[in-house]
Amino acid sequence: MNWPSHGSNPQHLFKSMGLSLPEMFIDFSANINPLGPPTALKEKWNDFYQEITVYPDPFAENLKNRIAESEQTSVNSILIGNGGAELITLVARFLSGKRVVVVEPSFSEYEKACRANKCEIQYHQLLEPNFELSIDELLPTLSSADALFLCNPNNPTGIQYPVSTVISIIQECEKQNCFVILDEAFYDFLKDYQSFIPYINKFSNLIIIRSMTKMFAIPGLRLGYLAAAPDIIAALRPLQPHWSINTIALLAGELCLQNKEFMNETQVYISEERERLFTFFKKNKFVITSSQVNFYLLRDPNLQEQISFFEFLLLKGIIPRHTFNFPGLEGNWLRFAIKSKEENSKLMEVLLEWRQLH
Repeated sequence: MNWPSHGSNPQHLFKSMGLSLPEMFIDFSANINPLGPPTALKEKWNDFYQEITVYPDPFAENLKNRIAESEQTSVNSILIGNGGAELITLVARFLSGKRVVVVEPSFSEYEKACRANKCEIQYHQLLEPNFELSIDELLPTLSSADALFLCNPNNPTGIQYPVSTVISIIQECEKQNCFVILDEAFYDFLKDYQSFIPYINKFSNLIIIRSMTKMFAIPGLRLGYLAAAPDIIAALRPLQPHWSINTIALLAGELCLQNKEFMNETQVYISEERERLFTFFKKNKFVITSSQVNFYLLRDPNLQEQISFFEFLLLKGIIPRHTFNFPGLEGNWLRFAIKSKEENSKLMEVLLEWRQLH
């Protein structure tokens, strides 16, 4: 079956399965902030409209300065992009023809972008259900690698890897002349996340990618940034299309970064709802990953394959993210975003109905 490669846009999923999209449904496949965009963004929207006749700053100076100040790094170490997807594509172009290791399961765009740029791909597979990352098990693959893609916190499991493990990997990769591309798209959903951006001054092989669309619920605007040593930024910038970030996205990014209170509110909400959901799942004997962010993997341990469970949920108007295109998962887990209290309660109601039947 030709499964859709991303969450969201549920009409494509239903079409691929030969099902009709129900009139009422809840999309748990898109893992953005359930609180929606910051209120300040709506309040300023009319002001933004006045700027659409103005060409965007091709150097994104204001936004870069704000990020550099917040992260206590140089503006020459920051590159603004049209969402994380564009930044992944730029890195893949930078690595054209190289040997790349992807720690799996992970975001499918790494492999897709690298294959489009003639890279040789090797998987390092983490094993379910704990998906533990071991430097000793990873070491043999690094000797022949030019780059390593690592997503932390991980998508799709939601697991955060220990800081000491990540640092050890970066150190070992440096010895092997291997770049580490650390995707931190969901770092800001963690209250006490230790940023790795300060390490770009110590490790010249470290490239960090961050998305701004997840926390601030602005995937339609497309915005993210990359942090690395200035020479890497200088090599990546010519690979980027001119005018790739629009004016409204740049203005929205500046405004969003000022909303620390909004980020704190989100982190508290996600933590409370995740605890409520996980308590229910464990009570009703569903297996979940030890996620620390705004999404998680779930499966019914009574089934080897989850397809009948998946179809049941879809017909009930509950749309999780399939995992058929995550190497190592092969569809045997479903990924759910944490949504509003009402939507999460509806999910629990439908899961209870499934459990009563099975």
